[in-house]
Amino acid sequence: MTGWILPVAVFALAYVLIVHDRLPRTMIALVGAGIVAAAGVVGAHDLFYSEHTGIDWNVIFLLLGMMIIVGVLRQTGVFEFLAIWAAKRARGQPYRLMVLLCVLTAGASAMLDNVTTVLLVAPVTILVCVRLGLRPVPFLIAEVLASNIGGTATLVGDPPNIIIASRGGLSYNDFLIHLAPLVVVLLAVFLLMARVLFRKDFVADPARVAEMMELNEREAIGDPKLLVRSLIVLTAVLAGFVLHPVLHIEPSVVALLGAGLLVLVSRLPTGEYMEDVEWETLLFFAGLFIMVGALVKVGVIDTIADALSVATDGEATRAVPLLLFGSAVLSAIIDNIPFVTTMSPVVAQLVAPDGPLAGETVLWWALALGADLGGNATAIGASANVVVLGIAKRNGHPISFWEFTKYGLVVAAATVLLSLPYLWLRYLI
Repeated sequence: MTGWILPVAVFALAYVLIVHDRLPRTMIALVGAGIVAAAGVVGAHDLFYSEHTGIDWNVIFLLLGMMIIVGVLRQTGVFEFLAIWAAKRARGQPYRLMVLLCVLTAGASAMLDNVTTVLLVAPVTILVCVRLGLRPVPFLIAEVLASNIGGTATLVGDPPNIIIASRGGLSYNDFLIHLAPLVVVLLAVFLLMARVLFRKDFVADPARVAEMMELNEREAIGDPKLLVRSLIVLTAVLAGFVLHPVLHIEPSVVALLGAGLLVLVSRLPTGEYMEDVEWETLLFFAGLFIMVGALVKVGVIDTIADALSVATDGEATRAVPLLLFGSAVLSAIIDNIPFVTTMSPVVAQLVAPDGPLAGETVLWWALALGADLGGNATAIGASANVVVLGIAKRNGHPISFWEFTKYGLVVAAATVLLSLPYLWLRYLI
């Protein structure tokens, strides 16, 4: 227990500083990681080679590969095309535009994954909002919340789902059958909530709307040949993601291969596509993984997980709400990827043939819903949140921890609460 003091203190202080939003979050994460490493809490092997306590390189390189692909795509003018197309379909009406972008984001997050989706959609959102004289921040927050909701529906939609599927022996169709119906309802509820949550920002500049409606989106495409090549490579990358259960090639490897191939066929100068790499975001993730890894190493996360296991007392009716709400709360505080990595073995033990809750697969769905939806609560609860904050800051529209959380917390609470009656009615009653 005494070994807990330093890593818990460092993580708590880092979290407070990130919430306070006075210092760069990347600096806070790296300094915190440096302290636990220098103190010997985690060693070189723990940091760089352990999948339980080290940096999750799959996440880092997945992001890097997709950022490079987005950087090449930007050179084609496709984002300007999509911005004009979306604004014209919404007829310049802010709420209608938000609904359109959120539905597209949620759908794409279910088919691909939420991190890839926000990397592609966020630049479009910023462009269209600037064109219409709207503040991009509410639209970016709404989109990332929608991406986390939509990503809950499928195995590839949210990184924690991949971990859960691996531990639980669950298929792509299992997620579709058990979670997709609920996600459709949750997305509809969220869109209604967005009308109220962001109502003060639904004011566009009529003159800019008129100008936008006069534009021809096809004229925005500056390099049609590069666009065709980019879309072919992107399609191949997305197919690689979807076929992961068959090909057994990690999404990070697929993204890096796609990025390398696209760089090769585009023949663009290195600086043009590397400008879109969010190095600060990647370093922030690295630091966060190390600090959470230190908590795993000294047994803090395991103790929390074991306490949840004991508290279920072999009763599914008690285990489901405890796991659902417990996962939501903890995923809001730490990134849901390391949390699910630690918690999934506990659930596997509970539902094993000789476990206290043998055969109760509803526990996997409670874990997935709690982790995925709870990740919406704070700015660092899910990978997609961190990525969008990085893109927003880079483009001159910074989103503070509290600005995100005041919306995310309400949406997370509502969606998690709605998930409980669904789980009870479908699986327990």
